[in-house]
Amino acid sequence: MNIHFIAIGGSAMHNLALALHKSGHTITGSDDSIYEPSLSRLAKFKLLPEEMGWFPEKISPSLDAVILGMHARENNPELLKAQELGIKIFSYPEFLYEHAKNKTRVVIGGSHGKTTITSMILHVLDYHDLKVDYMVGAQLEGFEDMVSLSNDTDFMLLEGDEYLTSAIDRRPKFHLYKPNIALLSGIAWDHMNVFPTYEIYLEQFRIFVDSLVKGGTLVYNEEDEDLKEIVESTTNQIRKHPYSTPSYSVENSITVLDTPEGEMPVEIFGAHNLNNLAGAKWICQHMGVDEDDFYEAIASFKGASKRLEKVIENSNVVVYRDFAHSPSKVKASTFAVREQYPDKKLIACAELHTFSSLDPAFLDQYKDALNSADEALVFFSSEALKMKGRAPISEEQVRTAFGREDLVVVTKAEDVRSFLKKRSYENSVLLLMSSGNFESLDLEEVKQFIS
Repeated sequence: MNIHFIAIGGSAMHNLALALHKSGHTITGSDDSIYEPSLSRLAKFKLLPEEMGWFPEKISPSLDAVILGMHARENNPELLKAQELGIKIFSYPEFLYEHAKNKTRVVIGGSHGKTTITSMILHVLDYHDLKVDYMVGAQLEGFEDMVSLSNDTDFMLLEGDEYLTSAIDRRPKFHLYKPNIALLSGIAWDHMNVFPTYEIYLEQFRIFVDSLVKGGTLVYNEEDEDLKEIVESTTNQIRKHPYSTPSYSVENSITVLDTPEGEMPVEIFGAHNLNNLAGAKWICQHMGVDEDDFYEAIASFKGASKRLEKVIENSNVVVYRDFAHSPSKVKASTFAVREQYPDKKLIACAELHTFSSLDPAFLDQYKDALNSADEALVFFSSEALKMKGRAPISEEQVRTAFGREDLVVVTKAEDVRSFLKKRSYENSVLLLMSSGNFESLDLEEVKQFIS
């Protein structure tokens, strides 16, 4: 097929483009800006656009399809040209469904943990040399690509994002997959720019549960009361399989999991990650991996990129970075590090980076999220607020919302660096939490701060 990508530089979009290119399709694309690692990866396979911008002349009747990314707006000139010519237009999830419509579709959803759970499942399947098609939202150790497509596998494993599909399709992405097997890890209000109330957000998960094919299987976290109510009240004729956090202990900064075969050390830590592990186990069993084989494989799972990822360690300090940005994840990650290192000083830094986190009406959701830390900082860019057209937020508002009087609140990246430079790191853990990067704070800088 001859396929053109509108907004090819996105994290998910460029991986799909690479997967289709490697499958033998002819791929072209456009974008108005492309950043790393997308830029280098597209360039490696000669898929990087020669010039940034939108070029309607790239859209011709010779195209078999156009794949439209969320980044492109509804008045995008290439999109308008494709509509004018009557070329088939797919959103990212629509194309994945089309590819997998005759496979067993396994969808991992939830407000948090879905990338980690999908990664765990892929790690276990790869360990046992079981091949599946997949789409996952983070780079995994041992995997070159985040998307893999083929014609000779029975399963398609999909990370199910609840964010909108595209500028011309306002449905959440995970509504389009129609899973045979699904998992929901929990519900915590997010994306308030498109789901302005918690009730509207909850409704998206009701729709997802009802989208499972008749006779399908739903694995769900029974510790989440709202999720439990949604699953129990559905009239969809599906099999329901609850799971909960398994028993574990922490010994000398090593997490030990209780299993039917006895105690087993694992590389990951934190109650939320062990809850994720329990869900992943049941999905793997539904995909044909027995319990013993699951435990054998999961013992070597080190985590997905930027999900409580250990990035630096020396004799004084351990440094973790984490994608945590939602209130529930910030709280869970901070508590997990505290539990793993009870005798070390915990310094936690969080960036308010997303649309929701920068909304004054949402800030109260962060109450007590950083209470497990000995020292804590919250950073948000006052310039980013202006650029996003958001109402101004004061440092005191943030301090009050988090419910911590000694919270350090800064609005400039250089103040984050100053805070890190001045800390004492003897017998410490530094936790950096952001869906951004504290405005280009890199690990080499952090190494200098802690040396």
